Amino acid sequence: MEWRRDGYCISTDPERMDRDAIHAFLRDTYWAAGIPREIADRSIDHSLAFGLYDEASSQVGFARVISDRATFAYVADVYVLPAHRGRGLAKWLMEVIRSHPDLQGLRRWVLLTRDAHALYQKVGFRGVEDAGRYMEIVDRGVYARP
Repeated sequence: MEWRRDGYCISTDPERMDRDAIHAFLRDTYWAAGIPREIADRSIDHSLAFGLYDEASSQVGFARVISDRATFAYVADVYVLPAHRGRGLAKWLMEVIRSHPDLQGLRRWVLLTRDAHALYQKVGFRGVEDAGRYMEIVDRGVYARP
């Protein structure tokens, strides 16, 4: 699927994804620091991935959704390159994700963010209603091990 606006395109075509660019960005983020290329590729392969493209040049953003496409969705790895920020592209990307036909009628959407709460609130996300219900296993050193 594709969406177009103001010289930009969002596409879910896996063949169009610039995996080198995605990996180069993700490996330097706070949430996926050091992620190996093969893990980044596998995460894209097993998600509904959205590439954001400047129609005049190349891939300028990305996001993916991990979902059973029936009840639950987890939004991950959302970014827009710094040179393209301030144009409403991240909000548009999130609006496209929330409106994707395969992701309608879900009971729960979740994501994690350190600093983009205002963006996600614009598309309906709120703080966790009952944080005491959530549990997790976090292995921050997983990408550093062979």
